Amino acid sequence: MQRSIQKNGLINLLALLAVGLAGFAVARLTLSLAGQLCSFFLGLGTLVAAVSWFQMRLEEAERLEKLELEELAKTKAGSTLFESQDSELFPAQRSREQFERFFVPAFTAVLLAVQVSGAFLLWRWMDQTAASTTVKQPTVALALFGLFALILFLLGKFSATIARLENHRLLRPGASWVLLGAYFCFIAALATVGVEAGFPQADLWVARGLCGLLGLVSAETLIHLVLEIYRPRVRGKITRPLYESRLVGLLGQPEGLFTTAAQALDYQFGFKVSETWVYKFFEQALAWVLLLQLGALILSTSVVFIEPGEQGLLERFGRSVGTNTLLDPGAHLKWPWPVDQVYRYRTEQIQTFNVGFTPDPQLENQPTVVWTVAHAREENFLVANRDQNPLARTNNSTSRHTPPVSLLTVSIPVQFQITNLLDWAYNNDAAAVLLQDLATREVVRQFVSADLNEIMSRERLNTAETLRRGIQAAASERGLGVKILFVGLQDIHPPVKVAPDYEKVIAAIQTKHAKILRAQADDIKTNALASAAATNLLNQAAAYRNGREIGALAQAALFTNQIPSMQAAPSVYTERSYLKTFARATAGARKYIILTTNTQDVIVFDLQDKIRADLLEGLSVKPKN
Repeated sequence: MQRSIQKNGLINLLALLAVGLAGFAVARLTLSLAGQLCSFFLGLGTLVAAVSWFQMRLEEAERLEKLELEELAKTKAGSTLFESQDSELFPAQRSREQFERFFVPAFTAVLLAVQVSGAFLLWRWMDQTAASTTVKQPTVALALFGLFALILFLLGKFSATIARLENHRLLRPGASWVLLGAYFCFIAALATVGVEAGFPQADLWVARGLCGLLGLVSAETLIHLVLEIYRPRVRGKITRPLYESRLVGLLGQPEGLFTTAAQALDYQFGFKVSETWVYKFFEQALAWVLLLQLGALILSTSVVFIEPGEQGLLERFGRSVGTNTLLDPGAHLKWPWPVDQVYRYRTEQIQTFNVGFTPDPQLENQPTVVWTVAHAREENFLVANRDQNPLARTNNSTSRHTPPVSLLTVSIPVQFQITNLLDWAYNNDAAAVLLQDLATREVVRQFVSADLNEIMSRERLNTAETLRRGIQAAASERGLGVKILFVGLQDIHPPVKVAPDYEKVIAAIQTKHAKILRAQADDIKTNALASAAATNLLNQAAAYRNGREIGALAQAALFTNQIPSMQAAPSVYTERSYLKTFARATAGARKYIILTTNTQDVIVFDLQDKIRADLLEGLSVKPKN
């Protein structure tokens, strides 16, 4: 029987090794993340089965050594030779004890390191490759992983039964890992079924679940190592192998839960609850109950409800069903899954995708939006820049100059609506991705023929409308069955790295234009003032000329009119002219009036002002009474 158990242990080892390698090859071929995690678990099981099988051989050698010594001890010649129990006479026993004392804890520590590093590295690896990895050839993965699950289940179930009946503790770890590997292969096959059924993330979800389970197994191994340090050693007491995982045994043999539950109920109630007819009925009918639930679950997939605003595509074994392919909102009957499958699409909802940027919640929550701070994961487009001085550049061909192109960052939301669901679903593979690629191509094509300053100012609306028509034409050409409703040009600005320099250039241009306008204003002002001064001088000269001419004419007319008066009364005319002339001449002179009575004064007119004006200020002559 011992040799049979060793043979079973070796078969478990070889089965885990072969299925692990084959599963890894299939998983790499089909790019199945769940399959690769399953292969990693099978590799851990191979290590455990190898150590368990080697320990079986050591115990078998110890058993044979004891039998041989017992046979020799029965003979008379060997009675005196083996009376002393020296350890040197039991090399197999000493090897087994040294193995359990040193190698098993060291192996368990190495196993813990492999489990922890594997869980950490595999989780990071899935984060990096999950977005770009899709399962290829899912039917191949389903068939092969289903075959692996069947082979491992048969071998594991047989080994687990032998280990339980024979109560062999060293066969139990390998059998548990074989059964667990069978279940994981089955789960990997179900993951490919989920991918084929239209859930592309099913394989990733299963892989993450297996990675989390690997973390739990590593935590259990760590607890075992810590408890092993404080475990009391009792000589001759047989204990569980340190590398055996109770969690793996529970997952590999879940029926042990019923035994544990029955024992707990028997202990709590004080009688054999597990022997009652109710418990036995549920234990026997559990499989039928599970099958009934599974049947109800499958029948529930025969009814599908299409929500308002949606349309569904009915496929039977992955192909359209003719005129019944398109399902309108409401309730519909179909064959159960996986015969018929329904794919829902939001045909009446306006959908949006972005070109030129990827929204980032951490960058969007900013109080102010400026050019020098990124508010999304932006992309740069090459935009033409009209050459301001092409003649000078042509004449000076030897000088180095910047080509007339610039980089521009633009947020372009594109809104569309599905108008023909059959064209959208069947004419092209990954229609949403294709539409976004077509929109990106049109944006690049439009920008390379446009001017930077015009796009950022007056041509924004015209450019957006041109883009909408171009994207619509490209989508119609490929038969996407969509209507482009809106294309927006938002957040137009230079790249964040060059935004400060661009602002400096714009500021310099504005300063130059301000100085030009100021010089033009000064030019207009100076010319206007000069013109006004010239006009004023001309008008003054004309007025002076007219005054002189009119004065000369008046003088001539006055002289003509004075001749008759002179001829009529020469003395009177002379005296009168003299007095008028004297009055005009002395109009501004000071005059003194002297009032005396009994004197004869001689009045002398001295028309010269010999007294200074400041001496006469403040003086006044009062008349005498």
